[in-house]
Amino acid sequence: MPTPIYRRVLLKLSGEALAGDKKIGIDPETVSAVCGEIETVLDMGAEMALVIGGGNIFRGLSASAKGMERSSADYMGMLATVLNALAVQDMLEKQGYPTRVLSAITMREVCEPYVRRRALRHLEKGRVVICAGGTGNPYFTTDTTAVLRGMELKCTAIIKATKVDGIYDKDPALHADAVKFDRLSYDETLARHLGVMDSTAFALVRDNNVPVIVCRMFGGDIRRVVLGEKVGTIVSDH
Repeated sequence: MPTPIYRRVLLKLSGEALAGDKKIGIDPETVSAVCGEIETVLDMGAEMALVIGGGNIFRGLSASAKGMERSSADYMGMLATVLNALAVQDMLEKQGYPTRVLSAITMREVCEPYVRRRALRHLEKGRVVICAGGTGNPYFTTDTTAVLRGMELKCTAIIKATKVDGIYDKDPALHADAVKFDRLSYDETLARHLGVMDSTAFALVRDNNVPVIVCRMFGGDIRRVVLGEKVGTIVSDH
């Protein structure tokens, strides 16, 4: 059995990832495929925490731009992340992997409240910790949530799984001459405005020197990242 280089990781997934080709809502087949990628990491003995967005159900920023009060829109987005977390929990547990959903917004009937020490204990016991409800505060994205939880839970890397195989200088879907970066520094990523994560999230990882690796969601790239193979793009000052 190969040995993971990163023993504990935070995996950030977009809500849209769970919608599949439908673009909206939750597609069970896609959720199953995503969980299949997660399982390959768990089977190596690595510990994993997840943060999942809610964009497949509700986008707070888009609603705010159309006139909804920002705080209300953001709270609705946080509730959407809980729905996604429960969907992933159900699929992982059907495959035999123990999980816990911990929400920054208290919903005792469906998940545990997020308590850092409790989350750490779950990870130590081999459970997948799914962090839902954002930070519990409006005006913060799930990128910021992922970075914050990754540092709180002492993760050695933050993996952002996307549709593309890394960070490019421009959108590779629109530009055939787009150039992929193998490695970037935090400051360079911010200066280039590459849009991988929001500036608040990147400021947090830069100040705490936690590597961020951007890779494909499917095709085994997440597992290869955890093994330390050169896939995707790593953002770090190391």
